[in-house]
Formats: sequence, C-alpha cells, structure tokens
Amino acid sequence: MKYPTKQKVVDAASQLFFQNGFHGTSVRDIADRATVNVSLISYYFKSKQGLLEHAVTRYYETYLETIEETLKNSESEQPITRLKQMIETIIQYKQSNHQFSCFIHRELSLDSVFVREMAVTYLAKENYFIKNTFFDALTVSNRNRANDHQFLLMQLKGMLITPYILQHEWKDQVIGERSHGAFARKYIKTIEEWIDYVIKSG
Repeated sequence: MKYPTKQKVVDAASQLFFQNGFHGTSVRDIADRATVNVSLISYYFKSKQGLLEHAVTRYYETYLETIEETLKNSESEQPITRLKQMIETIIQYKQSNHQFSCFIHRELSLDSVFVREMAVTYLAKENYFIKNTFFDALTVSNRNRANDHQFLLMQLKGMLITPYILQHEWKDQVIGERSHGAFARKYIKTIEEWIDYVIKSG
C-alpha cells in the first residue's frame, strides 16, 4: 500500500458513511475514527465530497476491472459458464467491500444525486457487461423474446443488489470475515440455480 494513512482515512469514511450516511458524517468524525489530524483529510481530499468522490471512483474502477478480467479469462468458455463466473466475481467483490457496497446501493436506491452523478458512467458500463453476458447465455438457450429478456435482466440485476440494499434483512447471516465468505458462496449458488432454471425453461 503506497499511502497507508490515506487508505486508513478511506476505510474509516466507508464505515461511517455506512453507519450514519454521508450527511450524518463529519470530517471530524472521519479523522477521529482514522486517528489522524483533520488537516490531513483536507490535504489528501480537499473536502468530504472529495473523499467520497475518491472512494466511489476507486470502488467502481476496481470493480469494473475485476469484471473485465473475468470475462477476458473466460472467453473460451460456454456463455452460461461465463455468466456464472461473472456473477461470482460481482458478488465476491461486493461482499468483500460490504459496507461501501451497502452505502452506495442505499444511496442509489434513494436516487441520491450526489452519488448517482459520480457513478453514472460506471453504472452504464456495469449494465453493458451484465446485459451482454446474460443475453448471450439466453440466446444459446433459444430464448428469442426480447421482452422476456428485459424482464429476466431486471430480475438478475435485482438479485445482484438485494443483499446490499436490504442489508438489515441479512445481518444475522453475516458476522465476521468467514461468514462473509460463506454468505457469498451460498448466495452465488442461489443465483446460479435461478440461471439454470431460466436457461432450461427457455
């Protein structure tokens, strides 16, 4: 890690944004949680908004790079296998960044302008990857109804974000790092079973 103190500030902010929301968190709160001087946050990020922009950018750029790498490494696989590998990558990434994933999805579900404006380009790229990979798998299954494709895509995208919008519904199942891993594996399996059902019923 090139800037461990900078990362410590980002981690502290992620925890507090998750717990208290963006507006319910002050720069002083972040400095106290990270055990750094307030002036250091100004030095690195200029402002709380700058810190949020940095965190959102880093989250989505790493996320999309991870998806791209998965798709690139699975080019020779069957479309349904590629789809499942992409789903696994998405859930594993979101679960390993659980608090910030919950914060972002919560803000997007509230149509938070300040998060949506930052994330809009990334969301478009994410949608492109998910849509194309899913539709490739559906095409192989001989599903030719375009309207059907759109409804199924909406269902898939809903499953990918549900644990992070309704995190309180799942909190009893996720306690500690090992539990995060177990939850991810179980949830990935649930989505894969849905995919198998959709493809076979096509």
